[in-house]
Amino acid sequence: MLQILRDGSWITRERTRAICIMLLSGYALVILAMFATSDGRLDRFGRPLGTDFSQVWVAGKFTLEGSPAVPFDPVPHEARQRREFSETSGFFHWGYPPYFLVIAAFFALFPYALALVLWQLTTLPLYLATVRRAIRDPQSILVASAFPAVFVNLMHGHNGFLTAALLGGGSILVRTRPWISGLFFGLAAYKPQFGVLVPMALIAGRYWTAFAAASLTVVAMTLATWLVFGEVTWRAYVVSMEYSRAYVAEQGATGWHKIQTAFAAARLWGASLPLAYAAQGASSLAAAVVVVLLWWRRSDWRLCGAALLVGALLATPYSLDYDLMVLGPAIALFAAYGIEKGFAPYEKSLLAFLWFMPLFLRNFTELTHVHVGVLAMLVFLGAVARREFEQVR
Repeated sequence: MLQILRDGSWITRERTRAICIMLLSGYALVILAMFATSDGRLDRFGRPLGTDFSQVWVAGKFTLEGSPAVPFDPVPHEARQRREFSETSGFFHWGYPPYFLVIAAFFALFPYALALVLWQLTTLPLYLATVRRAIRDPQSILVASAFPAVFVNLMHGHNGFLTAALLGGGSILVRTRPWISGLFFGLAAYKPQFGVLVPMALIAGRYWTAFAAASLTVVAMTLATWLVFGEVTWRAYVVSMEYSRAYVAEQGATGWHKIQTAFAAARLWGASLPLAYAAQGASSLAAAVVVVLLWWRRSDWRLCGAALLVGALLATPYSLDYDLMVLGPAIALFAAYGIEKGFAPYEKSLLAFLWFMPLFLRNFTELTHVHVGVLAMLVFLGAVARREFEQVR
């Protein structure tokens, strides 16, 4: 058994294809049943379809009505969510920068269920195209589609497809299309917690064109939203950051078992805030060291990309299981490297575990209080770094 895990011989193309088809069939049945038993907004359990997308749609409604600052106030935002859905549907906090109000307003032009479908159908192909660019394998689209994080993201109506496409695309194109790479990295500022390592990587790698493009993109988006939505909206966002930090992140309002970070792991075990931040600091530092080292050395672009993507997840104190969509292109990049250079012992099995992980991660963490996702990502980061050190030797 140990030998099979070591050499990864249990992972065959035929078995992979069969597993992907079974998972995709299961996803399709669950999603179809969810829509078939809903009323167009609420599922049979009284929750909004695509749960988290409800906050996006409601924020978009406020924006179209000329009140883009209101979603940053939890009280009226929660009241509107309850009015649009139900008194028991729950509250989904809005904590995105004003950039994301543009997307929210666009999809709020459509009825809720249609907006949810359009949102996922327009962003899913972006993620799939990114994976296909990372690994030139005919089966890559099938494997990328069946990646369990895809199902998690679909069920939550979340933005993981877009985040994975922007960060993954920026990492892949940085050598050949630096302006486009920088544009992608800049657009990813709509989820700023995942961008901590991006400027470090670009500076370390001396990718000045991409750095300039990313900076100009962020500046342009900030000025445009400042002009369109007004200073009051940006001021409301800054004020709301305190609520996001104190209530959502530090108190774990989302649920510690859902947040896959070193900070959440420490808090789940009863650590104080200073100790939890220390644990997160260690995770962030490890990610930063590996990313800066690989990008400074201009290592193989696939290793650099994989390190930055998994590092983005490890460097933030707030990342949920649907955010593991970012692992999709990271796994693809490392797999492409391994196919060309050969896999080291246990690497194939590690990639398979990372791929399956989102399917069980939330429930496993809740039952065991073990954040196996954080541990697996740290091991993955170590595997990426080891390949670079092997090349040096």
